Amino acid sequence: MTRGLLLLLAGALWPAAALAAPPAKPPAPPVQAAPAPVATTCTVPAPPAIGERPAKPALPQKPACLDAKDGCPGWEAYSYNDAVKVYNTQAQAFRPLAEAYLQKLNAYVKASSAYAQCEAEAMQK
Repeated sequence: MTRGLLLLLAGALWPAAALAAPPAKPPAPPVQAAPAPVATTCTVPAPPAIGERPAKPALPQKPACLDAKDGCPGWEAYSYNDAVKVYNTQAQAFRPLAEAYLQKLNAYVKASSAYAQCEAEAMQK
């Protein structure tokens, strides 16, 4: 017999030999887990709704003539000045809304930290 034929026969017989062999050891009985401790309920924080996020007012369009050497004609300068005043009014109204939303975000971060700590403690018990 040639070496290749022997290898072929050995490969064909190997799976059958493995299946015919008796198991070395009977399977171990399942390990019973210790009684589970009382589950700690951790409250999952909810982020503030995206709809609550205030929209920042848009800056007024700066006229091109503002940077020109001769400046802007009176009516365009007055129009831009009025637009800046409107923006400033909108920005003043935006600030308390933004601060309130930021407080909600900070409360969410604090609650998330407390939740993570609660889950970590629950895993250690």
